[in-house]
Amino acid sequence: MSFQSFALAQPILKVLTEQGYDQATPVQQQSIPVILAGKDVLAGAQTGTGKTAAFTLPLLQQMLNAPKVVHKSQVRVLVLTPTRELAQQVYDNVCKYSQYLNTHSAVFYGGVSIKPQYESAQQGLDILVATPGRLIDHLHQKTIDLSALEVLVLDEADRMLDMGFVVDIKRIIAKLPEKRQTLLFSATYSDAIKQLAEQLLNNPTLIEVAASNATAESVEQLAYLVDRHRKRELLSHLIGRHNWRQVLIFVRTKHGADRLAKQLGKDGLKSVSIHGDKSQGARTKALADFKQGAVRVLVATDIAARGLDINDLPYVVNYDLPQVAEDYVHRIGRTGRAGNTGVALSLITPDETSALQEIERLIQQVITPEVIAGYEHDPSYVTPEEGEARNIAAKKSPRRGADKAKLRQKGLAKK
Repeated sequence: MSFQSFALAQPILKVLTEQGYDQATPVQQQSIPVILAGKDVLAGAQTGTGKTAAFTLPLLQQMLNAPKVVHKSQVRVLVLTPTRELAQQVYDNVCKYSQYLNTHSAVFYGGVSIKPQYESAQQGLDILVATPGRLIDHLHQKTIDLSALEVLVLDEADRMLDMGFVVDIKRIIAKLPEKRQTLLFSATYSDAIKQLAEQLLNNPTLIEVAASNATAESVEQLAYLVDRHRKRELLSHLIGRHNWRQVLIFVRTKHGADRLAKQLGKDGLKSVSIHGDKSQGARTKALADFKQGAVRVLVATDIAARGLDINDLPYVVNYDLPQVAEDYVHRIGRTGRAGNTGVALSLITPDETSALQEIERLIQQVITPEVIAGYEHDPSYVTPEEGEARNIAAKKSPRRGADKAKLRQKGLAKK
């Protein structure tokens, strides 16, 4: 379906034409008419399907249909996102789609100076994109007034629940007028999301483009079985042998991200890490360098990588399997976006096979781990940590103490 089919004004259609957007994606086809009609929406669609445009375009049209003067500190549309990166991404798209409109938008998130945000709020905002924590700061300091809000958008709502933002969301909701339009978008469509929708939405239209927790058909999913101490070695081998040029790697911890990026760098693969302890400036630079090809590998934790929008990203690697199976869907959703194909590779240790099975049950697909020649499992190998643990256990062993007592009796052991 062409964007020309919707009741969108010429300034909006002009941007879409200039950006080369002609045909609406399925989530856009279903969402735009419903939002234009002023109805609440509960939309479940996997990442990379055009969700941002699905709510931004009709909301901009609504503002054209009912222009208003925004008073000091007031906001007409609030978009809540779980991370700084996603907030910036959504804001950039809002600016792009509204470049020929007389609207004022801003993005508020932590990790940067709050003073410019105060100045933006003073002018009044047609659209505010914000993370919950920084918005709470503004509400406490009374620099933002949400009493006249017309539309609330919860983007990546499932991740906000996972990150523990429920309390902050409820605090924000308490500041909003009861009569408003609410749009809830989620990468996965879980029972928890349905419960949140029951509390926030008024007779919503249900939109589900992909099956719950489905993974994109455009992503080839692979798994290799390898001992933990050889994961990094195998990863370097795969990247080098196949000449992979842009690889996003997921690890569980911040320390693990830094360590792996350093190790890959020593292997001759220019790498950088991104996680919550990095400053916003460092995170922005790391992402920019990765997008531009200045670095070959980006090693990230789940929170930092949420919302990363990287055009034509070909490879995603699960160096560590996620602790929550649903995060697997989010991770591999970074590739195979907007009609492109991608590869999602998981490195599985023998003790991670049960976690892989949980993922398979969730996505209702079988991912059979393969073994690369030369990287077969070695059951006799003992890691330094395991060796130390065995030594400690042996020293505490009653049998060892008894044997030592017998040696003392024979005068062969020190007292």
